[in-house]
Amino acid sequence: MEETSIRKKYSCIVENPHITCFEALTESEKEIIDQHTIDVKYHRGEIIAKQGSFASHVVFLKEGLVKVYLEGKPKDLIIKIIPDNHLISLSSIYEGNNAFLYSAATYTESTASLIDAEIFKQLIRNNAKFASRIINILNENTAQIYGRFYSLTRKQAHGRVADILLCLSQHVFKSDHFMLVLSRNDLADLTGLSPESVIRIFKEFREENLIEVKGKSITVLNTGALEKISAYG
Repeated sequence: MEETSIRKKYSCIVENPHITCFEALTESEKEIIDQHTIDVKYHRGEIIAKQGSFASHVVFLKEGLVKVYLEGKPKDLIIKIIPDNHLISLSSIYEGNNAFLYSAATYTESTASLIDAEIFKQLIRNNAKFASRIINILNENTAQIYGRFYSLTRKQAHGRVADILLCLSQHVFKSDHFMLVLSRNDLADLTGLSPESVIRIFKEFREENLIEVKGKSITVLNTGALEKISAYG
């Protein structure tokens, strides 16, 4: 398997943008969606979708960065990170369900379009091309979640942290140098580790010159080494 495929397999993110699915709609269908959609601005840390609450709409993140997570005691489990131009709540709109299956909260100032769920399902039933693209998005989401759970259940701590660092640099921020908008607790929830364990592994990676950390600023210094830790961790 190629290195790029390995990195995507264990990614914290689904990279392909979802906005292209709306290109399959006719002009009249686009008008229908526009009539049943409202845009909402969210501040950092606000809840976009609450696990167990009524799922009356499909969320499309137009701008920002969001975490999708399962609520638990004593810890939450972050399933994925959602960038702009992605749908968030597709798995909650199957027949017989009317509640969000997970929560979503913003990492940054964000804007989301809330699309009436019944209208969205109606378009899926009436437009085969649109339905096909939605199925493809769901399949990509499923593949990403399989990779995440493999990482969480089969990899050692160093491999999990390497996975997250690679995902953040290559798929989220698309740079070896980035400002970390996630808290220590978020990093712990992403890796299934304690905050103390994440901090310890970050320190070890710094001492081995794999990364440089200055406050919230992270620089990946040795991508190849992190990829080996990810692959064999």
